[in-house]
Formats: sequence, structure tokens, C-alpha cells
Amino acid sequence: MKPKLSKSVVQLREQADDAYPDRKRDSDGNIGDLRHSARKSDHNPDPDSGIVRALDLDADFNRQASTAAYIADQIRIAARTDKRIAYVIYDRKIASARSLWHWRKYKGINPHTKHIHISFTKAGDQDQKFFNIPLLGGKA
Repeated sequence: MKPKLSKSVVQLREQADDAYPDRKRDSDGNIGDLRHSARKSDHNPDPDSGIVRALDLDADFNRQASTAAYIADQIRIAARTDKRIAYVIYDRKIASARSLWHWRKYKGINPHTKHIHISFTKAGDQDQKFFNIPLLGGKA
């Protein structure tokens, strides 16, 4: 089965590209490489549907690292009500419903300092509606 991206992954990436057309994309990613396939990762295609539910956005949005921190935080805030987002990791921190969408220390191997990682739920597989994230074109 050929991997395909969750429609929410595509939508959020398009919003980032539209809001920051000149942003770096060196650390962008979605479908996992060989390192991902050796472990559980949302970058790996779902075995039943082939859908990939993860997106990495390079942290260099406009040559200012602080922008990525603001965007990660806005994604975290949006996730409180947007059930398509499962969790967000950035700069050694993770937020999810488990922590009531508060940042907590992330202890994984990759500290996610070069990119923002967003994982999505199955609710986003066919849902491509616009994300209400102010720095990515949403309303404040």
C-alpha cells in the first residue's frame, strides 16, 4: 500500500507555506525514513490505511528562531479544541491532551530544536479544513 498524507497534514503544511513562502524547508518532513521504520512513529504509514499522520516544519520560518516557538505555541493552543491534533513537540517540550495541553519536558532522543513536530489523530485523515492558527493565517 502506497503511503499517503493525512489531509490535515497537507492543510497545515500549506498554511505554513502560504504564511512564510520563503521559509527554510531543510528539516521539513512527513513520511518516515529508514530510522523511523525501526520504531513506532506517526511518520510511518498506518498499517491499515497507509495514512501518515505526522508533519515536521523547519524551525527557520523567517530567520528568527522565536517565530517557531510562537507557532508551536499557537498550534498547542489550537489543539485544545481542534481534535485533529494529537500532540506537538518543539525545543525539548511536548504538549498533548494528556498534559491538558500544557508544555512538559520531552525526553525523547531527538530534542526537536530544528523543527516543530505535529502528530495528528485519525480525525484529520479526511478533514482538510483550515486550522485557526494566527501566525499561519488564522484569526487572532
